[in-house]
Amino acid sequence: MSDSKIPLAAVIGHPIAHSKSPNVHGYWLRKYGLKGHYIPMDIEPDKLPDLLPRLADLGFVGANVTIPHKEKVMEIADLITDRATLIGAANTLIFRKDGRIHADNTDGYGFIENIRQSIPDWNPKSGPAVVFGAGGASRAVLASLLDVGVPKIMLTNRTRVRAEKLREDFGNRIQVIEWVQAGNVLEDADLVVNTTSLGMTGKPEMRVPLDGLRPGAIVNDLVYTPLRTRLLATAEDRGCRVVDGLGMLLHQAVPGFERWFGKRPVVDEDVRAAVLR
Repeated sequence: MSDSKIPLAAVIGHPIAHSKSPNVHGYWLRKYGLKGHYIPMDIEPDKLPDLLPRLADLGFVGANVTIPHKEKVMEIADLITDRATLIGAANTLIFRKDGRIHADNTDGYGFIENIRQSIPDWNPKSGPAVVFGAGGASRAVLASLLDVGVPKIMLTNRTRVRAEKLREDFGNRIQVIEWVQAGNVLEDADLVVNTTSLGMTGKPEMRVPLDGLRPGAIVNDLVYTPLRTRLLATAEDRGCRVVDGLGMLLHQAVPGFERWFGKRPVVDEDVRAAVLR
């Protein structure tokens, strides 16, 4: 990249004003003294196929993608990584110098790195996991847990048919559990992950009984507003090791930032504080 061209990156979604990504990337750009800008862009779904290919011409080197575009960009991209194909969605785009759009999904990477940073002695192969939810975030979590060797995943969702579809897609290490029975399998879990919006500010609380959680188990809630959800508070009270959802947001941003701006950023308490302001 020539010195005369300042790299631009964006997060695209509809709506987009709520996104924390500009805080994350803006903090890193300032911290490392890099030339570049990262902005939120509200793009309506029907305009995405026309506008996305034009971003490279405007000086953009890449973009993060959020709701509702994560599946649609897969139809527009020229190159798609295996992990994005497996998950069925992309959250990171690279606009290559040859004009092609490269689509990747770093959500699973961010999820795993968040747990590893928070719980350095985590051994994924030590026992089964329980995963709540069967949406897009769940697909990323399931793919990454299987990849690092979790022996068995008990998957539960309010609508069972969606969980069954994921079992079909990801194979027989996944066992579907009825939502009303979910509390009964927690005592077997080394890792419990909430990928639903339950417990998020403005959403209903998770009503699954949590008294089966055993001390020492790892409990991760992908929700980060509030940072300490009822699930995490209850888990901590029961002696579990808890991991909040903010770290996943930060770690999933690392590969994109490195590709776009040429520096691999560090996820630390300072960037957490910058995002929470």
